[in-house]
Amino acid sequence: MNEKLSWKNYLFVASMLFGMFFGAGNIIFPVHLGQAAGSNVWPAIAGFILTGVGIPILAVAAIGMSGGNGLQDLASRVNKKYAMFFTCMLYLTIGPCFAIPRCATVPFSMGIAPMITGVSPEMALFGFSLVFFAIVMFFSLRPSGIVTWVGKILTPIFLVFLGSLLLVAFANPMVNSIANIAPSADYESGAFAKGILEGYNTMDAMAGLAFGIIVVNSMKNLGLRTNEAIASSTIKAGVLSGIIMSVIYLMIILMGTMSMGVFPMAENGGVALSDISGFYFGAAGVFVLAGIATFACLKTAIGLVTSCSETFCEMFPGGPGYRTWACIFGAVSLLISNVGLTAIIVYAIPVLMFLYPLTITLTLLGLVGGHFNHSKWVYGMVTFFTLIAAVFDLMNALPKELAGSAFVSSMVGFATEYLPFFAQGFGWLVPAMVGFAIGLVMYKVKGECSNHKVAVG
Repeated sequence: MNEKLSWKNYLFVASMLFGMFFGAGNIIFPVHLGQAAGSNVWPAIAGFILTGVGIPILAVAAIGMSGGNGLQDLASRVNKKYAMFFTCMLYLTIGPCFAIPRCATVPFSMGIAPMITGVSPEMALFGFSLVFFAIVMFFSLRPSGIVTWVGKILTPIFLVFLGSLLLVAFANPMVNSIANIAPSADYESGAFAKGILEGYNTMDAMAGLAFGIIVVNSMKNLGLRTNEAIASSTIKAGVLSGIIMSVIYLMIILMGTMSMGVFPMAENGGVALSDISGFYFGAAGVFVLAGIATFACLKTAIGLVTSCSETFCEMFPGGPGYRTWACIFGAVSLLISNVGLTAIIVYAIPVLMFLYPLTITLTLLGLVGGHFNHSKWVYGMVTFFTLIAAVFDLMNALPKELAGSAFVSSMVGFATEYLPFFAQGFGWLVPAMVGFAIGLVMYKVKGECSNHKVAVG
């Protein structure tokens, strides 16, 4: 049977995937990158798109190609205990601990707080987050309609708001040439590497492993049954979504760079967007910005609650059902969101520096694993060496109040001296390659030993 989706369905699934990926953080970080990179923006764009688009789409493809039931099945190729640990860590990070709460605090900080007077910021945030998560739960408790909710309704509304800003910005650029815009100190050299690290902040590589199962299930709901058809269609939808994301990222980053012709470097991307929106739309700019941020985060939060709930149902089959998990994650996210955006970002960075190397290596192993029969030796050795290096990355990114201890300082000093590329944020690269080489040798030796036993027998 020849199973194939129509291009209309591919577009809907790609729109859904784009909608779940593209939250307000995906606007804040690239626009600020554009301001900071200045005339070195092109290598920075390349680095950002590599980790902000390329790795996430590969992660979705890895889940689609695995033929399993999501991230835990893929991670179990290391071993079952690691699969449970990594899956829980990843989903809690992109779920109720960091990413979902950020989905509420970012639109509040960008678009709602400037319009509120006469109410304490804490009470205003609580009221906004309560309404925000009530809407999220309305959609999340109906997961079968996620393609319709996110792909056909919320994403187009978001694109109308964002498109209006981008269209005006490029029709009336603040500067005619970006060649004379001086880059900040961080981007004077190594702009490509800096762009790669900025892509971490989107959390999209981890989200790709999480969202992959939603895409697979959507393919099944659209009538696909065989693993081959699901994998092929998942990759096609992922590539289409990646193209859309890359074009929008390119425009947002360049918009940020062009804004340096009028504004000084902003404290963060939210301030930069506020400046740009106000410049083009005047007093109405705050409403445009509120629409961009709110709809961007609303659709992403729905996707995250849905994927987290479905995964925890599968991980703990004797535990709560989908609706209970969704309510738990929604309630926890509501509470953490009221801690505030700054605290969420500060404590998320060390966790991201720990999880991202493990996410990237698992994704790549999932894609090329067929060449070594998905050997546990290779998966295990790569993960073991990457895990050790990732602990050093976590320590290096700890908040000041935690990083000042003698133990942490000595460990970071050791890694700085002995781990190649550690200072640039890529201390895991060489250990991962060493683990890969050792794993391949062990796989080959084990395979040859098995073949020899069979021949002798």
